[in-house]
Amino acid sequence: MASFAAPPSTGSTDHNHGRRHRVHDTDHSPESAQLTGMTRRAAPRSRRPKRPDRSQDMTYRLLERHRSMQDVAPVIDLTRRGRTLQLAFSSGVVSLVAAFAASAAPIPLFNTYRAEDGFTNAGVSLAVVSNSVGTIAGLLVLGRLSNHLGRRPTAIVSLGLLLLGCLLLLTVHDIGTLLSGRLLMGVGTGVASSGLASYIVDAAPTRPEWLASVSSSQGPMLGLTLGAIASGGLVQFGPWPRHLVYLVCAGFLVLSAALIVISPETAQPTPGAWRSLLPRVRIPARARHLLPAAAAVFLATWATGAFYQAFMPALVADQFHTHSSLTLGLLFALYLAPSVLGAPIGGRFTSAAGQRIGMIIFLTGWIGLMAAITVGTLALLIAATIIAGTGQGIAISSATRGLLHGSTLADRAPVFSAIYLLCYSGAAFPSLISGQLSNTFSLPQIALGYAALAIVATLFSVLAARDPHTERAGNARRGE
Repeated sequence: MASFAAPPSTGSTDHNHGRRHRVHDTDHSPESAQLTGMTRRAAPRSRRPKRPDRSQDMTYRLLERHRSMQDVAPVIDLTRRGRTLQLAFSSGVVSLVAAFAASAAPIPLFNTYRAEDGFTNAGVSLAVVSNSVGTIAGLLVLGRLSNHLGRRPTAIVSLGLLLLGCLLLLTVHDIGTLLSGRLLMGVGTGVASSGLASYIVDAAPTRPEWLASVSSSQGPMLGLTLGAIASGGLVQFGPWPRHLVYLVCAGFLVLSAALIVISPETAQPTPGAWRSLLPRVRIPARARHLLPAAAAVFLATWATGAFYQAFMPALVADQFHTHSSLTLGLLFALYLAPSVLGAPIGGRFTSAAGQRIGMIIFLTGWIGLMAAITVGTLALLIAATIIAGTGQGIAISSATRGLLHGSTLADRAPVFSAIYLLCYSGAAFPSLISGQLSNTFSLPQIALGYAALAIVATLFSVLAARDPHTERAGNARRGE
C-alpha cells in the first residue's frame, strides 16, 4: 500500500526513490577521493575525462549516476544498446505491476473462502499477517541480493515465488494452504520491490528525469489497484470464480519473466551476497527525534490497510448486505489510489505540518467509516475510504520526507529498512491481535478498536511531530 505498495528497494534505496544523479553532481568515486583527499575541490582541468559524443550521452549519464553510488553493483557498459535498454525498462515496469497485481488478487476471494470453506475472520487475518511477514523477509533479508547476483536473476526469482503462490492458491480449501500461498507471495513482492525497482531505475531514460522515480514508486500502487479491481470483476462476472483470477495472474507472471529473460542485465554480479542477507536497520542520530511521530503515522495507516484486507470483506457483507466481489476490490483500491496525491499535497507543507494535516484528514475518514458502519450506507463508506486514503498518503509521504531529510547515500538503505519494519509491523501485529479478538467481539467492535488506534495515533502525531534540524542536515551533507 503506499500503504501496501511496498516502498521500493532497501538494496538500492538511493536508486529507487528518485534520487537521480546528474552528470556533474558531486563525485563519490574512489578516484575523486584520491584526487581531493578529505576536502572536496575541483580536479585539474587537464585530468577531467573527455565527455562522450552525443550518441553515447544517455549511457554516459547512466554510468556516472551509478559510479556515484555506494554499496551498489557496478553498472554494465550499455553503450550503443539504447533499444535493449528500453526493453529492460519496459520489462521491469510490466513485471513490477504484474507482481503487485498478483499480490492483491486474493482479497476479493476472502468472502468466498468464508462461505464455502468455513474460514473464520481470525483465519483470514492470519493470511494478512503471513503476507506481511513474508514481505518483511523479502525486503529486509533478500532486498540487497540484486546488487550481488544481478537484477535479472533476482527479478525472475521474485516472479517465480509469486507464480508458486498463485498455483498454490488454486487449491485453497484449508487455512494452511491459504497461509502458505500468502507467505510465498509476500516474499515475492518483497524481493520484487527491491530487484525490479532497481532494474527500472538502472534502465530508465534520463529524460524526463522524474520517470525513474515515478515508475519505481508508483508501479506497486498501480499493480495493487488494478489487481484488486480486476480480481473483483473476474470473481463476480467470470467463470471459475475460485481459479480464473489466479490463472490470469500466473499468465502475466510468466509473460513478465519471459520479458526479463530477453532483456539485458544492467548490473554486474559482485561478491558479498551472503553478507547482504544481514538486515541493516538504523536511524541516524539527527533524525531520531522524528521517529516517534513517524512511527505513529506508519503503524496507524498500515494497520488500516490491513483492516481493509482482513475484515472489510466480511464487514461489507454483514453490515451493508452486499456480496459483490467487485465492490470489495474497489474499496481496497479506493483506499490505496488516493494516497498517490499524498506526495504533491504533502510537499506543500513542512514535514511536521504534513504529518499533522494528513493524520487529521485520516482520522476524519475513520469517523466517516464508523458513521457508515452505524447507518449501513455504502456511499458514505466509499467517501470515507477516499478521505482516509488521501490523508494517509499525505501523512506517510511527509513522515518519510522528514526521516530522509539531509540523509547521505549510506544512510538511506538503513532508514528505509526501519520504515519498512514499522509499516509491515503495523500491518501484521494489529491484524494478529484483532484476528484473535474477532472470536469474541463483533466486526463493528473490531472496527471501533481500529478507530481508537487512529485517534491515539493522530493525537500523538499532532503533539509530537517535529521538523528536521536544518542545520544538522546541512552539516551531514557537507560531511561535517
